[in-house]
Amino acid sequence: MLNKNVSRREFIKQNSLTGLSAVITPSLLTNSLSSPAAPLPESLGPVLLTSSDKPALLGGAPIRLKGWTTWPIWNPETDEKQLLDVVRSGIWSRSAVTTEFEQKWAQALGAKRSLLVVNGTNALITALTQLDVRAGDEVLVPPYTFTATVAAVLATGAMPIFVDVDPETFQIDPAKIEAKITPRTKAILPVHILGLPADMNRILPIAQKHKLVVIEDACQAHLAEINHQKVGTFGHAGCFSFQNSKNLSIGEGGAIVSNDDSFMDRCFSYQNFGNPYNAGVGSVSVGSVMQGTKLRITDYQAAIGLAQLKRLDAQTTTRNENAAYLKAQIQAIPGIVPYKLYDDVTRAAFHLFPFRYQQEGFKGLSRDGFLKALRAEGIPCSSGYATLNNQPYLNDAFQSKNFRKAYPKEMLDFRGYVEQNQCPQNDKLCNQEAVWFTQNMLLGSKSDMADIAAAIEKVHKNADQLTKLSEK
Repeated sequence: MLNKNVSRREFIKQNSLTGLSAVITPSLLTNSLSSPAAPLPESLGPVLLTSSDKPALLGGAPIRLKGWTTWPIWNPETDEKQLLDVVRSGIWSRSAVTTEFEQKWAQALGAKRSLLVVNGTNALITALTQLDVRAGDEVLVPPYTFTATVAAVLATGAMPIFVDVDPETFQIDPAKIEAKITPRTKAILPVHILGLPADMNRILPIAQKHKLVVIEDACQAHLAEINHQKVGTFGHAGCFSFQNSKNLSIGEGGAIVSNDDSFMDRCFSYQNFGNPYNAGVGSVSVGSVMQGTKLRITDYQAAIGLAQLKRLDAQTTTRNENAAYLKAQIQAIPGIVPYKLYDDVTRAAFHLFPFRYQQEGFKGLSRDGFLKALRAEGIPCSSGYATLNNQPYLNDAFQSKNFRKAYPKEMLDFRGYVEQNQCPQNDKLCNQEAVWFTQNMLLGSKSDMADIAAAIEKVHKNADQLTKLSEK
């Protein structure tokens, strides 16, 4: 008889590949494979199971054979007119379409102003420099983030100081911040990593107490909220990325948001060769009023962003609904510990769906073995970030002429630096526990989420066999 732990839909998909499809009518098989949400009969009659529970790595049929929502999404009928208008206009550098995107992005976040730049990394660099973070300063950062966060700090000449994470939320742990503050500390750079909001209601009072600048790295957190306020609008500035994988994709691009007009004027000048605020593109006679660089974005990139922005709110809702559904499906599986949101989070962005994998719940199956087994079932997954607080890129910066001039020798001793910046919770996440699913997977159906859960359950059920296989 049909195993009670195997859904009818899962049975149909698996056994269509194992010689048992004769018990299923052709129309039912077609519906099952092409329309996962199609209704199934209440009874399939007596059947024999052969390999439905066998892991794909051991010769069983995969849980999932079809792909996932492709990314980025582009609809020619609705998205191409404005882009083609820009291309045909010949006005390809920064102009009116860029300004339109900035206004609409600020409006979407509830911020006063927004500035588009070439990428999220340079959004961070611009914000840091225009809030006077310079060589000799220290900036508190989490170790669980993309390398761009730390690269931006190093680009200013400042020293990144790592504050360990809260492993339940994957975010910087506010309880560990004050111990890392020194007379050199100038800023806190919380990262809403994975699209899950950091605990800003605990971070901001610490910053205020010590008179520190707060710059939010919200590069993965488009439209995420704390108490219905968008992340990126809590600190002195918020920075976003529109790189190809991001929830709002332009291919490359970034933005700074703030309610501080003076700061935003400086940011505008900085990204336009230091020319006065609102100096036109191509101006050569106005003269520069500050040290600057060229970080201007193009109007055709902004046109792509405007098309994506129209879908962002609805997509964010879908990601949240599917993330909650998937979390409910897997949280009772031993060894699976899904993300936790802080109590005041009213919406996450879910650029990634994270959970912690604990191999003792899977008969000692390593994380690598788990990931390999899950991928064989048709479920893309990743172990995520490597540790950032002990990599050679830091020592490379420390040995540069500028760092050697700005800091005493003992601060640039790499072994001593690594010792003082140990982050054991982050080490565990990076090296043993973290597992990710990408945001495009969360744009699918509930049936897609059920496939992910079924694959994890299948790996768990067969953990003994998979552990033996991984040990060979």
